[in-house]
Amino acid sequence: MNDVAEELLVLCTVIGVGLGLGRVSWRGVSLGSSGVIFAALAAGHLGFEVSRLVGSAGLVLYVYCLGIGAGPGFLRTFLRRGKSLSVLALVMILTAGLTAWSVAYFAGLNSGLAAGLLAGAMTSTPALAAATESLPGDGQVAVGFGVAYPFGVIGVILFVRIVPRFFGGHAGSDSDDGEAGSGQIRRQLVRVLNPGLAGRRVRDVPAIAQANCQVSRILNERRLDPVPAGFQLAEGQRLLLVGTEESLDQVVDVLGERCDATGYILDVEQHRRRVVVTSREFIGQSLEQLHLLTRFGVTISRIVRHDLEFVPSPRERLQWGDALTTVGEPESLDRFVAAAGHRERTLDETDVISLAVGLAAGIVLGHVELVAGGKSISLGLAGGPLIVGLMLGQLGHVGRVVGHIPRAGRLLLAELGLAVFLTQAGVEAGHVLVSVIREHGVTLCIASVAIVTAPLLAGMLAAQWLLRLSPLEVAGGMCGAMTSTPGLGAVTSTTDSSLPLTSYGTVYPLALILITLASSMLISVLN
Repeated sequence: MNDVAEELLVLCTVIGVGLGLGRVSWRGVSLGSSGVIFAALAAGHLGFEVSRLVGSAGLVLYVYCLGIGAGPGFLRTFLRRGKSLSVLALVMILTAGLTAWSVAYFAGLNSGLAAGLLAGAMTSTPALAAATESLPGDGQVAVGFGVAYPFGVIGVILFVRIVPRFFGGHAGSDSDDGEAGSGQIRRQLVRVLNPGLAGRRVRDVPAIAQANCQVSRILNERRLDPVPAGFQLAEGQRLLLVGTEESLDQVVDVLGERCDATGYILDVEQHRRRVVVTSREFIGQSLEQLHLLTRFGVTISRIVRHDLEFVPSPRERLQWGDALTTVGEPESLDRFVAAAGHRERTLDETDVISLAVGLAAGIVLGHVELVAGGKSISLGLAGGPLIVGLMLGQLGHVGRVVGHIPRAGRLLLAELGLAVFLTQAGVEAGHVLVSVIREHGVTLCIASVAIVTAPLLAGMLAAQWLLRLSPLEVAGGMCGAMTSTPGLGAVTSTTDSSLPLTSYGTVYPLALILITLASSMLISVLN
């Protein structure tokens, strides 16, 4: 077997074993894609090699797709209620960077280990990428990441579990702002028995307006048809509701009683479409402001945003790229599609030319050098493509260069790029793994705990005494600042409120950039 074939075999084997390791779950906690780096460390220790060029290609692809996905929500960090959450992220990441510098200074750790510990503690692969590029050939960066990463995952989960106790509240006690909800989505047929609702519109019933629940269809004989424009409630009607179990319980108690939904005709093909929002007229508007049932005769039963599906409340504001499950008559759906955006299938193709141009622009931007304080600074292969991806994701397009990659394609490219990058970084680090652990083993563990704990404590204090955020906003914001998806899962599993998810989505894009910059700055200061 020649060298190229052997390298490809190592690459594929490490990715397969690492992703399999990442799927192993213990009490809901798993390594995910980061499991690849642990398999790669073992492969490197055994003497295998993977070309640095392969790792760089994976890195560029990963961070660019990451930017494209996060871009549509990036400006919301500054324009809406995200200002306080942005301050929270800044405080936490600054504290993490200072803690990493202090630990490195007093424990005598070099810049590679310090940057790796910072990236691992903050569970940030882009930060690892920035540090790896700043210190080419220094395998200690990935070793530090591998040691600190488990502490970062477990530490955030434990911390967000106890945050509400510090605030004197319970996770379920925060008021919901009507945005993205959580929980399993269900359908339920309900018979209207409340005579006090006769003649009222759905939007005028507080129990429905305040819940993440939608009335999508009405039963006519044995056929479930879309709710018509101008629809009014009447005693004896049987309505199909869509929502989470908790929201359904609240609405059913007001309307009447549950019915058996079997044996009825549900015409999904003709009466339901997935529509992707791209029209400026709709972006930033709430569903109650748009009056979709009156204007178009359609109902929005679900929204997919940032790869998460939820049932919207009337106060939910639409964002660019939202995939709406829309229910209505065929002619009504056609009019809505023409006004709101595109059929989802029209956005299912990736413009490969735009992808190539975007990647090239990111590489060029990453190598533009700025001189500050006598030192040359650049964004590198981690920062350049990330910034270009964020810009294209936010703007939608620049000329003929389209900032859109279909969700399935974007996830595949990002996952593949990340796995390839982690394989190369881990294999390179595996050559020095044992020697580094022997020299700094206990110190690295203590340092990891410090770098994880310090920003969490600083964030909690800032949120309580300076920013006046609610417990659920703090929990979601902290997970976003630490780029911790497992932490977010721990929060949302204990509440049906949408606040943690909204806060996480607000902070996450900003945190990606700040942690990446912090990693590069830490290396510059220590060197």
